[in-house]
Amino acid sequence: MKKIAFVVAAAGLMTLAACNKSPEAAAVENNADMVADNMDATADNLDAMADNTSNAMASDQLENAADNMSAAADNVRDNADAVADNM
Repeated sequence: MKKIAFVVAAAGLMTLAACNKSPEAAAVENNADMVADNMDATADNLDAMADNTSNAMASDQLENAADNMSAAADNVRDNADAVADNM
């Protein structure tokens, strides 16, 4: 019986630890995820445009722009995580 109580108590503490984020931190992460998702969608569109063009130079430029946009989206997420962790 003591083991069951210990497991239940541990599970309860883990649940509380998981909910330790402030609402402001959660809002920062949610907003950053939305922005980053839009940036990823833009990158996907740029990739599609690169695939549809017959101009090799334009295709390379579009692919580079898509790669840069994806990297920027990753940076948005990383920075939001850092800001949320410091709140």
